[in-house]
Amino acid sequence: MLFNKEIETLPLDKLRKLQNEQLRHQVHVLYNRVPYYKQLFDNAGVTPAEIMTVEDLPKIPFTYKSALRDNYPFGLFTMPRNEVARLHCSSGTTGKPIVVGYTLKDLDIFAEVIARSLSAAGCEKGMLLQNAYGYGLFTGGLGLHYGAEKLGMTVLPISGGGTDKQLMLMQDFQSDAICCTPSYALTLAEEIRKRGIDRNSINLKYAILGAEPWTESIRSEVETKLGVIATNIYGLSEIIGPGVSQEDFEEKGTGSYIWEDHFYPEVVDKDTGKPLPYGQQGVLVFTTLSKEASPLLRYYTNDIASIYYDKTAKRTHIKMSPIAGRADDMLIIRGVNLFHTQVESVLEDIAHLSANYQLIVSNSGAMDEVEVRVEAEQATFEALSKDNMDALMHDTFVSATRALQKKIKDNIGLSMKITLQLPGSIPRSEGGKLSRIVDQRKK
Repeated sequence: MLFNKEIETLPLDKLRKLQNEQLRHQVHVLYNRVPYYKQLFDNAGVTPAEIMTVEDLPKIPFTYKSALRDNYPFGLFTMPRNEVARLHCSSGTTGKPIVVGYTLKDLDIFAEVIARSLSAAGCEKGMLLQNAYGYGLFTGGLGLHYGAEKLGMTVLPISGGGTDKQLMLMQDFQSDAICCTPSYALTLAEEIRKRGIDRNSINLKYAILGAEPWTESIRSEVETKLGVIATNIYGLSEIIGPGVSQEDFEEKGTGSYIWEDHFYPEVVDKDTGKPLPYGQQGVLVFTTLSKEASPLLRYYTNDIASIYYDKTAKRTHIKMSPIAGRADDMLIIRGVNLFHTQVESVLEDIAHLSANYQLIVSNSGAMDEVEVRVEAEQATFEALSKDNMDALMHDTFVSATRALQKKIKDNIGLSMKITLQLPGSIPRSEGGKLSRIVDQRKK
């Protein structure tokens, strides 16, 4: 189902015309109202008149997260704070947060792109959405809330965490859909199994998952254990929040639509900064075309992905691949670039091992080493433990860990130590983002 069929199926030439008109307006507003952008243009020797189409964007230098920190709190706003309807902040753990502002029009756009996203995920008017994203300064909770209401859904604003209540209300209210992080979806699925909750007592049909990278193996586990269709929602606070892109539930695995009437994407080389052709993986860069309060030009997200047009798809908007990781979180181990999602993908086809894992990075010797800690699959462990108290040493698990080690070596090119863990021993998500990497290297 398409929420806004006219714009979602707009022919590409008309979409480009709209984008170019929006971009010209945005550039002039930022140059004239935001000192940072005037200086950025002047230092680069570029005038607003030179930016006529989206093809001219590479003339403009990138905007990095440091610019938002340096201009904290309102230095990048195009208007006085008292003309801004809402403020959100990023979930950074150190220093000052990243502040983003919204006018009433911005909030309408926010709700619009979320409504499109939820519709693409399979949600419909009248369904009950259990919103397990955090409310407050984080954009996720309120973003999904108002978008769901715009679609005509009933919203249960339960926020993150509180697993006991999540499960109780999920059963009592018969929620049709849930939005949360993929790691928390797995936590809920495990608790349903542990507590012996009858799966028939749960009405969930759709899970809209985001805020952290995830893979097909996680999707498969969530869908199997929760009995849902799971799709990816992507966004970042600096651009608008969630709803920058969304996967269609009928086109899973083919990428997520970027709502490019509002967000123009580029992918650039991590080392040179030069734009890359469609289909090549690099760093995502976004320009906000319609945002009023705190628009950004060529914002360097650090997220690694590719973009491409899918001519067989039901919408005309460009698609993006799943996020492979972040450029600043990429591990370089003995000269090999490594994202944790690569290990996650390898885990997908290894029987008897859970999808719950952590990478422990250390350098106690001369070179960096990676240990993969992965849990034994619960059902296999329980079956073996009846006859073998030391189930983790059983041939079944020994064979599984050896298979994982070989597959990592064959697919990633690195030798890694595999340490099998008891089911439930690796930290779970309690509603927020889950860290898959523990870096113990001595600096």
